[in-house]
Amino acid sequence: MRTMQAFLGTATVALGLTVLPIQAQVGGNLAAGPPVNLQLNITTTPNGPKVSPDKFDLITGEYYRLNITSEGDPDWRLELPDLLQNSHLRLVTVSGIEIHLQGMVFRAIEFDVPGRASFSFTPIKPGTYKFTIGENPIALGLQAGQAGIQNPSRRAEGQFVVK
Repeated sequence: MRTMQAFLGTATVALGLTVLPIQAQVGGNLAAGPPVNLQLNITTTPNGPKVSPDKFDLITGEYYRLNITSEGDPDWRLELPDLLQNSHLRLVTVSGIEIHLQGMVFRAIEFDVPGRASFSFTPIKPGTYKFTIGENPIALGLQAGQAGIQNPSRRAEGQFVVK
């Protein structure tokens, strides 16, 4: 162990690198309540979906609940894979039915009909994570659950900024 520390110290000096102390992320209970409620509204316009708001500022280690409301006729799909992959997920609620994830991952939420869904999460890695609202693959005649942005002219985008 001492040999490795001496080697790293020598390599750092030889390469002229500056060693900064590592700062730990927020620890403890990643789902300590109550969560901070966030609201994302999806409305249908003649040009496609519209989201409000289109930007969320979050803090690493804080506990949040994203409440999503979809209004209008077309099927919409909310994709936010980067945020989901960099968060501790706890609970998904769809039409009052709770699904306890406890750290599992999902990829998207599809609204086949207007409705509401929510999920609870704690972001664990800082960054800017984009989200996209687009047409449900089934509505386009594609395979159910197909990932990706299907129609660039009928989508809305936003972002989560985690500090």
